[in-house]
Amino acid sequence: MSHGMLDIAFFQGEYVPFSEANISIGTHCVQYGTGAFAGIRGYLDRSGESVNIFRLPDHARRLMNSARLLRAELPYTPDDVVTIISGLAERNNHVGDVYIRPFVYKPAVQLTPRLRGIGDELAVYMLPLGDYLKLDRGQTAIISSWFRIPDNAIPSRGKLSGAYVNSAMAKDEAEEKGADEAIMLNTDGKIAEGSACNLFIVRDGVLITPPFSSDILEGITRRSVLKMAEDAGIPTEIREVDRTELYLADEAFFCGTGVQIAWIGTVDGRPIGRGTVGPITKQIQEIFFAAVRGESDQYAEWLTRIPLKVPAGA
Repeated sequence: MSHGMLDIAFFQGEYVPFSEANISIGTHCVQYGTGAFAGIRGYLDRSGESVNIFRLPDHARRLMNSARLLRAELPYTPDDVVTIISGLAERNNHVGDVYIRPFVYKPAVQLTPRLRGIGDELAVYMLPLGDYLKLDRGQTAIISSWFRIPDNAIPSRGKLSGAYVNSAMAKDEAEEKGADEAIMLNTDGKIAEGSACNLFIVRDGVLITPPFSSDILEGITRRSVLKMAEDAGIPTEIREVDRTELYLADEAFFCGTGVQIAWIGTVDGRPIGRGTVGPITKQIQEIFFAAVRGESDQYAEWLTRIPLKVPAGA
């Protein structure tokens, strides 16, 4: 095992030791950010008998859509990606929560920034991962001075690796100001999302999130939250959100594969609602974690179950 990664990776069409899945420092994706990735979680089932990969086919489809934005030509369908990732999880057989990172990249050692004629590869690796943010307390957030990249510059709807310099600028600013996370505005001055996560607010019992046209990622956890809310009878709206609406919101939370469902306690030092986790956020959290741990028949189809060779506690 290297750098906390699990032993086996998928690289250049084969399952290989992670330590052997290496690229050149001259690789096009390293020089110019010409890559696309996905972040996927697997959760240890409450039974201890499987790892449940959350919405794997959806993640595979979005990864291939991101690859299309890069004009990538790969010999894989989304179903092939599901098979590759499932096979990798079986081989690593990690008894615990995992994070899975598939990565499409331009492998040529070539100096011109372009998208065509420089080849395309798919690699996948895994690592153990618990909570990315501390979910037992409210997140402190600031409105970033960095704007989210507009779609006509670099599309936010895909997970394009070079675009995450934009996220890194905002995340550093937030941390250096003593906050956990940044909230980014788009170039129209409307709320977009967190540095690397989607955003919801609650006002007067309505769950509200910005539209894709606000320069946000087409989030899979975001889509799941909207479905869970609909099933629970919680009214939802997808619309533009003003900055000052955050200050007046009754509740707010970040969502995404990494952050999961993380409630926001303050924005720019202003408490959200009563400064405690709100009832709708708490309800969504409970539904979400029951689903991913295999406790919810209602959302069982969202899980790709990877049986463990030696179940937890055996």
